[in-house]
Amino acid sequence: MKLKYSWILALVLTGCQTPQQPTEQEVTELPPTTQESQVEVAPPAQEAPKETAQQPVEEVEKAPELTPQQQQDLWKRIGMQLKLPVADDKKVEYYRNWYIKHPSHLRTVSKRAEPYLYLIVEKIEQKNLPMELALLPVVESSFDAFAYSHGSAAGLWQFIPGTGKWYGLEQNYWYDGRRDVEASTDAALKYLSDLNNRFDGNWNHAIASYNSGGGRVSSAIRKNRRLNKPTDFFSLELPQETSAYVPKLMAIADIVAHQEKYGVEIPPIENKPVLVKVDPKEQLDLGIAAQYADITVKELQSYNPAYNQWATAPDGPHQLLIPIDKKDQFMAQVEKNRGKGVKLIRYKVQPGDSLGLIAQKHNTTIKVIQTANGMSNVNIRAGHYLLIPTSTKSNSAYILSAENRLKQTQSRSRGDYKETHTVKSGDSFWTIAKQHNVSVQSLAKWNGMAPKDTLRVGQKLVVWKKGSAGAVMRTVYYNVRSGDSISSIAHRFKVRTSDVIKWNNLNTSKYLKLGQKLKLYVDVTKVTV
Repeated sequence: MKLKYSWILALVLTGCQTPQQPTEQEVTELPPTTQESQVEVAPPAQEAPKETAQQPVEEVEKAPELTPQQQQDLWKRIGMQLKLPVADDKKVEYYRNWYIKHPSHLRTVSKRAEPYLYLIVEKIEQKNLPMELALLPVVESSFDAFAYSHGSAAGLWQFIPGTGKWYGLEQNYWYDGRRDVEASTDAALKYLSDLNNRFDGNWNHAIASYNSGGGRVSSAIRKNRRLNKPTDFFSLELPQETSAYVPKLMAIADIVAHQEKYGVEIPPIENKPVLVKVDPKEQLDLGIAAQYADITVKELQSYNPAYNQWATAPDGPHQLLIPIDKKDQFMAQVEKNRGKGVKLIRYKVQPGDSLGLIAQKHNTTIKVIQTANGMSNVNIRAGHYLLIPTSTKSNSAYILSAENRLKQTQSRSRGDYKETHTVKSGDSFWTIAKQHNVSVQSLAKWNGMAPKDTLRVGQKLVVWKKGSAGAVMRTVYYNVRSGDSISSIAHRFKVRTSDVIKWNNLNTSKYLKLGQKLKLYVDVTKVTV
């Protein structure tokens, strides 16, 4: 991704993002790359009896071969159109073995891709681009629309804020276009096309530039030319992440195209549209929009992860992706209830109120309140009334993309992320449980102990914690840079300074070291910009 920091895994393998580097012991022997062909020899033809008139020979019509678009399985449609060469390279072999060794990862990817993949394939075919690009979200985000890196890259296509804005992806309090599946796909394909033009049609160079930036790849090419070295991708001196990036894509493309050859079965995805874009042309409470479509709020948000709050953006975009069979009834309800898509409450301004405080109290913005009340400034007076657009449901109803949330290393019942507590003198299960706001029974169970067991000083205890309602938690690893402090890092990722210290066992009296790696548990819905 252009100008993106080093791409870091947000999660471990189960429910994963891009697969973590496998160990050498995990590499398995590949299935044979060639198969012996079996040739059937037809028996010799027999002469017809002389006394019998020769019968006309009926020609058996061969069934016409199905086109990619006629396939039942979308993966088959993709596989038939994969044309870019797969290099005979040890890195490609390494990652191909990894995918073969981890079929559960491919099952997870296929499940996540199911609502979106048809839309992406259609756009690639319309633009006459290599079908391999449809597999880039496998490498970038494992098709997790909420994937988030320490470099602030977000969404299926992992746009950083600056590049996203350059390609028209708006990012604000209400909406993050980097997580808008359709908008980010359009932006990614435009960006990749621009890179391909920059590198004179060399797709390996273009794809590598998508990961590390065109300038870095151009610099590596110039260096090799000066040294009279080859300038193909595998000859370039690039960052480790980028050196693995193109081989990963080649590996997954080779597997998708030759599932039988490698003994891999990717769960099929029906080759037909799942979602359709609708534009009600007004702000809609997602709870109301879900009612219009006759689906749950959770399902609606799973298709529309770009919306950060309880409604679509007041000034747009207003479009939503909904199941294709719900379009007619949705639009009929929009027209029937035009202007009623957001609930307005009448609020009496209290002494000490400010527009900012009122907006915060009602989970909205100052601008939205100003627009609803025709205000040109922020001046308010106690005793006056304001109309406040507000959600129809409680915050707990608007859990963003819960169905697409990564499982991480823990079960959903345990929590969203893990902390480690080091037992100190005087600690007990009761004091530790109280400190972390969990039950004694759960704390003991997580650590394979009984509540009455004795703890020893220095013992490490696992504590599973949950994010707040609507949070989408991701594990982010951050490399300390010049000028960083614990408080500045905490502010950047919208977490508490005390939590940063606790998560990393830091001593506040010591300085952070340049390049030091910190582990953070981040709610990605709070750090969209």
